Amino acid sequence: MNQGIRIICTFASNLREFIIRNQVAVMKRVVFVMMVAGMLLSSCQGQKSTAGAEGESSDSTQTVDTTATTLQEEIAEGAPMPKAADELFDDFIFNFAANKKLQSSRVKFPLKVTRGEEVSYVSKGQWQMEYFFMNQDFYTLLFNSEEEMERVKESTTIEHAVVEKIYLDAKTVKQFVFDRVKGVWMLQEVIHMPLSESSNASFLWFYDKFSKDEDQYQSKHLAESVKFVGPDPDDDFAQMEGVITPDTWEAFSPDLPSGMIYNIVYGTPQHETNRKIFVLRGIANGLEIELTFKHEGDRWILTKMVT
Repeated sequence: MNQGIRIICTFASNLREFIIRNQVAVMKRVVFVMMVAGMLLSSCQGQKSTAGAEGESSDSTQTVDTTATTLQEEIAEGAPMPKAADELFDDFIFNFAANKKLQSSRVKFPLKVTRGEEVSYVSKGQWQMEYFFMNQDFYTLLFNSEEEMERVKESTTIEHAVVEKIYLDAKTVKQFVFDRVKGVWMLQEVIHMPLSESSNASFLWFYDKFSKDEDQYQSKHLAESVKFVGPDPDDDFAQMEGVITPDTWEAFSPDLPSGMIYNIVYGTPQHETNRKIFVLRGIANGLEIELTFKHEGDRWILTKMVT
């Protein structure tokens, strides 16, 4: 192993010990640090594997993945949630989805599970860790207006929230219902329902087709001119505005998640309206895309995109 690799490996090892010893509190930052440390340790493991016998098994790749996963688990397990994280639901849910011990303590057992008229209960021993969107680098949200979107960012008065896993292909929704009880967020119930019973049913049926874009479905559901707001390539601190027409849409169209998406309902339940803002938000990479849709006549159309 050359001197450069020794330095990298030493740094990775020290970084790992420092993280565990200091117990990183904010889980969004933890995600990023885990990725860096995992990649560094993976490179070290890869160098050791290369230095082995020529006929060594390809299982070394699996060993690297296991090392990175173990590191992530150790970091999450060793990071207590700060009391302030119970104020904003977003801070809480990231900690809840990344810390197994915390999650176990924040579920009201036996947990009520409702499927239509059928009710069952899950004991603490039966519960399996729910990672939500932590295994991907983004999550999605639905809002009715810009005011609603801005209000939930800093609201510390919300006492009720629902995380939705929306299975577009299966046409079902799984809701995780949280309440803040005596200042502490707790998972109170899990509800399974058909997509048709969702307050966003009309839009979700549309989005399923829009995200897959079969037979150029997207270009057929654009306003005559879609307002575009994005970063100015000539000024890092400024934004530029323009319009996107159906014939130029292909150059601007973002990659959209399909099959299964998430939504978080903050406070009072959302209701069906003729306007929806679909937000694609990165967890640790600064990505954010906002797509504004309006229901006109008998169809949804895209009217604005912000990147």
